[in-house]
Amino acid sequence: MKKFLLLLVLTLPLAAHAAKSDKPSRAADKDCKWEQINDEKLGLALWVERCGYHDRKIDHFVKGNALMERFSDGGEPAALIETFDLNKDESIEAGLKRIFDQHTPDKTLVKRCELKPYHGYQEVVPPSVKRYTFLPNAAYQKEMDKKNAADDGVPDPACGDWGDAPDGIQYFETQPGNNAHRVMFVRVGQDDPLFDEKTLRLLPTGPNSGR
Repeated sequence: MKKFLLLLVLTLPLAAHAAKSDKPSRAADKDCKWEQINDEKLGLALWVERCGYHDRKIDHFVKGNALMERFSDGGEPAALIETFDLNKDESIEAGLKRIFDQHTPDKTLVKRCELKPYHGYQEVVPPSVKRYTFLPNAAYQKEMDKKNAADDGVPDPACGDWGDAPDGIQYFETQPGNNAHRVMFVRVGQDDPLFDEKTLRLLPTGPNSGR
């Protein structure tokens, strides 16, 4: 009986988050329908919209460690979500810094940008989820403020393509209570995406080598 209660306690966080993925958090857009993807190689379960407009169809597929979005009327498929395994005994914070370093060619940005909790405008973060981004440190932020004050346009992302975006929403998401030894980079964009960012579920895994 004690073993059963212990198992129940340990699995409650995972079950609670998994239950939130049983259905999307919002209705599908016009001419679209929700489909579920559960891919072990990607390490992610999520809802995506398949859309069939008059002259355009939009669907999603998995390629390596990325969820791709494809338009039937041309253009290369774009990566919306990428997942990354953490190294053995690597903390979430250390893993995020490593991934940012690996994907940021300009190493001065790696030195001048700091890992911070992500707080979007009126953001409602699902339970057991933590989101992070990379922002300029204090000295670098002063430089950016001075530069942007003289420019009315949309500024370039101060911390590169894997940091905070001035013209859209993107962040790293982690799910510490989900027993998933991986993290993901999520590109939401400017409007509601054609995937449900509120019910993403990283699949459980054991420690592995980082991608």
